[in-house]
Amino acid sequence: MQTPGIVRRRTAERRRDTLERLATERDVWVSTAHPDHGPHQVPLWFLWDGRALWMCTGAASATARNVREEPRVQLALPDTLDVVLVQGEVRSFPDEHVPADAADAFAAKFGWDPRAEEGAFLYLRVEPKTVRAWRGAPELRGRVIMRDGTWRE
Repeated sequence: MQTPGIVRRRTAERRRDTLERLATERDVWVSTAHPDHGPHQVPLWFLWDGRALWMCTGAASATARNVREEPRVQLALPDTLDVVLVQGEVRSFPDEHVPADAADAFAAKFGWDPRAEEGAFLYLRVEPKTVRAWRGAPELRGRVIMRDGTWRE
């Protein structure tokens, strides 16, 4: 299948473009699964701190329940013409135990601080283990730009 207007990027270009999107975008699709309840997918706001993605959800949400049972997740930026998929494992932080620098940066980015809300929230930190990025069929080959937590050159 040909995708008109797509010029195949080198791995370094894909990495640069992916890092730029992680630094500037707001939303990510979070896919989790639970052994008894099955798959679950939800969009969440995220913050990229240069090493990991930070998200926040209600402590009683299906996402929170799922990552307590199965911490492996897949994240997807919401653009089917410029795909970025991130796989990793969640480290969970109740709002009273989240590192202040991460929570402060999250609040600054979105103008909303879950720590100030009633009810419990859970911060989710995902350090990428695998990242895939492609724009159309010309870039399917070579789409893995991070493997085992190491960026490819």
